[in-house]
Amino acid sequence: MKIKNRPLSYEEVLALPEQAHMQPKRPNMFFRTLLKAVGASDLKATDFTYETEGMERLGKDEPALFLMNHSSIIDLKIACTILYPRPFNIICTSDGFVGKNWLMRELGCVPTQKFVSDVRLVRDMKFIADKLQDSILMYPEASYSFDGTATPLPESVGKLLKLLKIPVVMIKTSGAFLRDPLYNMLQLRKVKVSAKMTYVLSPEDIKEKSVDELNAVLKELFTFDNFRDQQEAGVIVDEPFRADGLNRVLYKCPACEAEGRMTGKGTELRCESCGKVWELTETGFLKAADGEDIFDHIPDWYAWERQQVREELLSGSYRLDIPVLIRVLKDTKSLYTVGEGRLLHTAEGFHLTGGGGALDYSQDPSDSYSLYSDYFWYELGDMICIGTNKLLYYCFPLEGGDVVAKTRLAAEELFKLKRKG
Repeated sequence: MKIKNRPLSYEEVLALPEQAHMQPKRPNMFFRTLLKAVGASDLKATDFTYETEGMERLGKDEPALFLMNHSSIIDLKIACTILYPRPFNIICTSDGFVGKNWLMRELGCVPTQKFVSDVRLVRDMKFIADKLQDSILMYPEASYSFDGTATPLPESVGKLLKLLKIPVVMIKTSGAFLRDPLYNMLQLRKVKVSAKMTYVLSPEDIKEKSVDELNAVLKELFTFDNFRDQQEAGVIVDEPFRADGLNRVLYKCPACEAEGRMTGKGTELRCESCGKVWELTETGFLKAADGEDIFDHIPDWYAWERQQVREELLSGSYRLDIPVLIRVLKDTKSLYTVGEGRLLHTAEGFHLTGGGGALDYSQDPSDSYSLYSDYFWYELGDMICIGTNKLLYYCFPLEGGDVVAKTRLAAEELFKLKRKG
């Protein structure tokens, strides 16, 4: 999938008119059927099946909030199949509207900026539930998982449930991550995919529970480990490219602690600094060629990297300072390439400069609990996104190796440290 993109100076982008807000609209039956039809071949290829639990509690025409874990692009195809013909609006990232605003609106999609405070989105969701009497599909993690485990949930979700006052249903997938992990360059694996749809909270449950209790329920729902599930079930992923791009996640060698020197290719992960090699086995384990695995589980390695980043932040040694290509999102007509700049990230937050000196943007660590970052984003490259509801800055690293995962980890740990201190 690609995105419309054209060059423009930063001053010209600033001069563009702000896009007017549009209220959500209910997708008609034609578009609901179209979405289901589009996903049919993909689901057939994965031998897709699903089961339900407690769904008899949800009325046929009763609006509900459907929360779904986010593993890959097949997630939406699954939802559009198992929810059909129920009308529902889809909360999705604003860049998905670029070049296709009309179509996305007709499909019932509602735009939002990832990891940016968005009061307008809350109003839109309230409008959907109260006025349209539609259900809502939302991915509260907001971003795909890097290591196959859950990404942080915003504390505001519990408050949202209190405001909407509609039932909550969980859609949890199995196999979707293994079929198409984000690091693996959009190369699909032959893996069976399934889902379970569970009625979780009634309006009465939501009324009785506190916000903290609701958040605890959601945290439990969004606790998972796709690689552990693969290992325990003995799921075979035997594609010869299964380790391609794994260095994007496992960017730091636990043997010599060199960063940005890892290479994931074929079935192996190699440190170009010390020469240590691991094989990603068909059942999802890491096995070192020299017999000393250090980590045999990808999420454990990733958790170690997180701790390493936290220690850098505490010692004051953490610093990202790299040249980037900057693309800006202001409306849904296009993404605008404004040239090269420099992205700095320290304990003080982000600082982006560029646009021939016209762009100078700073973002405090407390502004967001996580970071919108992605691999091979719209086939343009690995990306780090910062910004506001009015302007989003998509930064594509030109040097520095695999910095995207580390920057996300640093943003998340900085937010925790700021809240704690």
